[in-house]
Amino acid sequence: MSLLGMPFVDTGADTALHVVALVVMVGTVTALAIGFWKIHELPINKAHKEDHHQIGLITALTWIGFVWHWVWVLAVFVAFIDGEKALRRLRDIWHEPSENRQSSVEERNNA
Repeated sequence: MSLLGMPFVDTGADTALHVVALVVMVGTVTALAIGFWKIHELPINKAHKEDHHQIGLITALTWIGFVWHWVWVLAVFVAFIDGEKALRRLRDIWHEPSENRQSSVEERNNA
C-alpha cells in the first residue's frame, strides 16, 4: 500500500463505513428536523396548556411563521404574554388616585 492509496477501498470495510456514514447523516438530519418542529410548535403548545383565548390566532401565526419567520415571533409574544392581565395593570395605573401619582412624582423629583 502506497502513501497515496486509499485505505479500505473495494473491501467490506468500505461498504460498512459508507453505511455508517449514511445512518449518521440521516439521523442528524432527522434530529434537526424534529428539533426545529418542536421549537416551532412551542407557541401552540403553550396556548393549549394555558387554555389561551387566542388559540386560533396563535395557531395561524405559527403556521404562517414557516414562511415569514417574524410572524412566528409575534405568535410567541401572543402566546406567552397574558394580554388581559397587562391591560388590567395598565387600567389600574391609569385609574389610581391622583394623590398617589402626585406623591410618586414628588418622590422621583426629590431623589
